[in-house]
Amino acid sequence: MAQQLLMPKATAVWLVDNTSLSFEQIADFCTMHPLEVKAIADGESAQGIKGLDPIMTGQLNRDEIERGEKDIKHKLKLAPPKVRVPESKRKGPRYTPVSKRQDRPNAILWLVRNHPELKDAQISRLVGTTKNTIEQIRERTHWNSANLTPMDPVTLGLCSQIDLDLEVEKATRDMPPRAEDLAEEERLLSAAQTQNWSPLERSSNEDDEIDEAAVFAKLSSMRREEPEEDEDDRR
Repeated sequence: MAQQLLMPKATAVWLVDNTSLSFEQIADFCTMHPLEVKAIADGESAQGIKGLDPIMTGQLNRDEIERGEKDIKHKLKLAPPKVRVPESKRKGPRYTPVSKRQDRPNAILWLVRNHPELKDAQISRLVGTTKNTIEQIRERTHWNSANLTPMDPVTLGLCSQIDLDLEVEKATRDMPPRAEDLAEEERLLSAAQTQNWSPLERSSNEDDEIDEAAVFAKLSSMRREEPEEDEDDRR
């Protein structure tokens, strides 16, 4: 998370009253417009706001202020925080809008039927439900089981296709290959076999396998037909 200035307007009030920084420098540091800073200096704005010392809050040091007072082009920089608070990560199921919560049982039923490899925790992350609800739909003990219709959670807008594909990939990563997949692999030629195949080699092999007896038989039949044609020509 990017570090932000605390109470920028109160900080601007203090900098206007206690430093000789330009309006542009104070405006840039406090994320304000220079005209707003000028209004503070003229007493037209922020009259009821008490100035906040950024040096006391640890967001600015005295050397940085003096550097800015000497060089009008110098931009003030926030002092690095002494204590870094780690960002809190969201835990628990995904939040689902109220308008789409009625579609969650249908999405759970679709996931249970089409992706039985998914664990309850994964389904919970995808559609934002509880493990108890998933178990009830698996065992058909849900109060509305008779009226449930399997519906794709991506189509319902409960999760994205990327999230679904990632969860399916995680679930199938350590699973052994199915018998159907092994049979399909046996039917397909390997890459080495397909790469080493050459049509020239195949044609040469076919030429070698030509039946010699058939060739001689055809030649002899052609010789027998030639005299008959000569007799017809003489008549």
